[in-house]
Amino acid sequence: MTKPSLAVALGAAVVLLAACASSPEPSATPAPAPAPKQSLPIAPPASKAAAAAPTPPKRCDASVTLQNDETFAFAKAGLGDAAKGRLDRDVVGKLAGCAVIESVVIEGHADRIGSQQYNQQLSDRRAESVKAYLVAKGVDRNKIETIGMGKTVPAKFCPDSKNRADLIACLAPNRRAITSIKGTAK
Repeated sequence: MTKPSLAVALGAAVVLLAACASSPEPSATPAPAPAPKQSLPIAPPASKAAAAAPTPPKRCDASVTLQNDETFAFAKAGLGDAAKGRLDRDVVGKLAGCAVIESVVIEGHADRIGSQQYNQQLSDRRAESVKAYLVAKGVDRNKIETIGMGKTVPAKFCPDSKNRADLIACLAPNRRAITSIKGTAK
């Protein structure tokens, strides 16, 4: 063989090998068919599912904030008539609808006038006065927890005023008690 015919033969062999390498070999067995999709089980109707799961008990949870004319007088911890009426209606009344009272938490609050120590003690006394009132109305004292918040969580911010009476009036919403009830309803 001459050199050019040898080169042509080698080139043809390379092309033939390249063609064989790029095309897949025919398979003796056909590829398996894809498996049929299985359907998911159908959930039971909602009414049957709801009947199987127990319904949670109804709650008698509530939060009552003494506000407006129900707040405490400046530097005082005694409850006024409006505060007592609100406690009777919204706390004692709500507790009467509870089958189980889990907890009653009373937060006492003070305004920013006075020292931190004074306001802490005043807010403690305010929370305790609400507790004493509720215990007198028949609420189990062991279910009641009190906490004095001092002047740390104001409900209203007021600018300093040269007129002390104006500042005291503006800060009245901060002199409050918040009663939170947790329990299950009857």
